[in-house]
Amino acid sequence: MDTTLRDGEQTSGVSFSAAEKLTIAQLLLEELNIDRIEIASARVSEGEFQAVKGITTWATEKGYINRIEVLSFVDGGVSIEWMKKAGAKVQNLLTKGSMNHLTHQLKKTPEQHFSEIAQIIALAKENDIETNVYLEDWSNGMRNSPDYVFQFLDFLSTQPVKRILLPDTLGVLIPSLTFEFLSKIRVKYPQIHFDFHAHNDYDLSVANVMEAVKAGINGLHVTVNGMGERAGNAPLESTVAVINDYLPEVSINIKETSLYTVSKLVETFTGYRIPANKPIVGDNVFTQTAGIHADGDNKNNLYFNDLLPERFGRKRKYALGKTSGKANIEKNLQELGLKLNNEDLKLVTQRIIELGDKKETVTKEDLPYIISDVLNSHTYQDKITIESYILVHSKGTRPSTTLSLNLDGEIIEEHAQGDGQFDAFMNALTKIYKSKKMTLPKLIDYAVRIPPGSSSDALCETIITWINDNGKEFKTRGLDSDQTVAAIIATQKMLNVVP
Repeated sequence: MDTTLRDGEQTSGVSFSAAEKLTIAQLLLEELNIDRIEIASARVSEGEFQAVKGITTWATEKGYINRIEVLSFVDGGVSIEWMKKAGAKVQNLLTKGSMNHLTHQLKKTPEQHFSEIAQIIALAKENDIETNVYLEDWSNGMRNSPDYVFQFLDFLSTQPVKRILLPDTLGVLIPSLTFEFLSKIRVKYPQIHFDFHAHNDYDLSVANVMEAVKAGINGLHVTVNGMGERAGNAPLESTVAVINDYLPEVSINIKETSLYTVSKLVETFTGYRIPANKPIVGDNVFTQTAGIHADGDNKNNLYFNDLLPERFGRKRKYALGKTSGKANIEKNLQELGLKLNNEDLKLVTQRIIELGDKKETVTKEDLPYIISDVLNSHTYQDKITIESYILVHSKGTRPSTTLSLNLDGEIIEEHAQGDGQFDAFMNALTKIYKSKKMTLPKLIDYAVRIPPGSSSDALCETIITWINDNGKEFKTRGLDSDQTVAAIIATQKMLNVVP
């Protein structure tokens, strides 16, 4: 049972619109083939009512209405009335699963609480609403008041309840306790359907889910991306993967290939970014960075495990950086249909390592630009080099540049201002050339771009078109993470290749 739209929405700062809730509900049921979804809490707001009504209308038309669940309360029937108007047919009734909650929050005896619950269950049945029951704070109940928990379960076993939902509300369980508590319950009540609802406060939700399955639990509650209060709930993606790979006696029907698509959609709707290292759906989890890994994959997939990216609608990537080495670069070149000789490959590798040392991220889409830049850089000899420069741009003053140029072995310095940093740089360069009675080609076009498809922060390419004294146009390119620096690199190339 996925509760992204109810418990997941309790993530701080997250609120789905009615249209977003309907879209996610449709994807969960039709794209992922989730068995059930919990979509809202009763009585919350008019907006929530309209969202639920939209989902139940669609679900009724599609024959899914009994897979739609709503959290309800022991409130004398107010939740039941709300659900009737919203068209919902399954309530997940929130009750107290520990003496601590019962005594201090409701200030009632077990008998009083049970009596009120029985009335709500009866009322739901009269109105053709199916009942599941949450035992809130159940895990603490098992730790601190197990007699009360079993008294409660004895009572529920006499009621027309379809499922009993056992939440680790405060995320206090560890795997051994999860197995111990659930095993005791399954042995005592073998005919009752029990769900386990894990929270992730100790980062143990998936481990607890595994132990719950081993203990014989009938159902599991999850959320997309592990959304939920505090540290969140058991993540759907990891739960599906671990069950499929390590609990073969359990059969689930979730479409793994759609997990990533739904995950990214929920990320977009919530604004909560998925950590890059989050299992299954994180940006980096199918990315090999170390060159030795790429080399091993080339030889016999030595660094593959059962979590193949294709299972989840994804592709393996080979990152480019200071640890990637030639093997990673060759993997990326293969995908681009490119091949370099050993000497050129060494030059490109060295440039990528230099970018990695600057903490820049290089992508596959950047490679053609790097190749062009590096290989073109070695088609001529730098007789004129820019030794150093200082670029100054502050509010209230004109941008200025102090430039030091090595012109055939002579170091010449000049300072100038301009309308921008690069304009100031060119003015300083022009002064130097005029002092030597030399002329510069005229700049006639200046373009900046990042590699198409690149999500990299590493590179931008500055392409400058020049025209010399004879009217001949030519272009030079510069590549750097800073566009002004890229323009200066392109200008130094111009100084050495003027036709």
